[in-house]
Amino acid sequence: MSALGGDPCDHIRSHEDGGAPSGRGAFFGRRKGHKLRAHQADLVAHLLPRLALEISDPAPTDIADLFDPPAREIKLEIGFGGGEHLAAEARARVESGFIGCEPYVNGMAKILTQIESHDIRNVRLFAGDAAELLAWLPARALTRIDLIHPDPWPKRRHWKRRFVQDATIAAMARVVKSGGEFRFVSDIDDYCAWTLAHLAHSRDFVWTAERAADWREPWDGYTMTRYGQKATREGRRATYLRFRRL
Repeated sequence: MSALGGDPCDHIRSHEDGGAPSGRGAFFGRRKGHKLRAHQADLVAHLLPRLALEISDPAPTDIADLFDPPAREIKLEIGFGGGEHLAAEARARVESGFIGCEPYVNGMAKILTQIESHDIRNVRLFAGDAAELLAWLPARALTRIDLIHPDPWPKRRHWKRRFVQDATIAAMARVVKSGGEFRFVSDIDDYCAWTLAHLAHSRDFVWTAERAADWREPWDGYTMTRYGQKATREGRRATYLRFRRL
């Protein structure tokens, strides 16, 4: 794998670690979080460059070749936070390839720790702006995109920073195969309504729900994140939305 590329941007944040990037510059300036332990810092310095995508280079014609052995299908998780869901998915589906996008060094350190501990070999990482990653990927490259507990940017003046926008929906439609999915999880009712409204305008995706349980209960095999567990303890109920690419 090539060395870490791109320059992390500030509009994709995860509830998992919080913090706000400050300005443009080095990767380590991209978060306000806990200081990394020595081993975590070592993983960021030495393991991450082997797994990181370099989007300044052209994407391979077949991104399955980013994995060894080549993956049967590729899935993307945007803003993976602590990495619980991403690591569980990768371990359960070793024939698939997974790309994790997360601009915060704390989250990156956490997924690297899990990759090392469980010898996970089917994950590649991008520490930057998911919109740039989507633009880099070849058309119809992915079978699924997951967006789990993204930052809701609750203040009206910040809504333009939410990941779900008409432009990003179009970008996802370009890279997701017909029959693939975009999956969204949030415990913020306003953001769920926002997502439904924006996807309803898309000619490329259709909401798959047929009954209330389809959005009230997680899909089979779903791994709850730390943030999801915290929300449940505090009495906030998540909504689980699935949209199929036409």
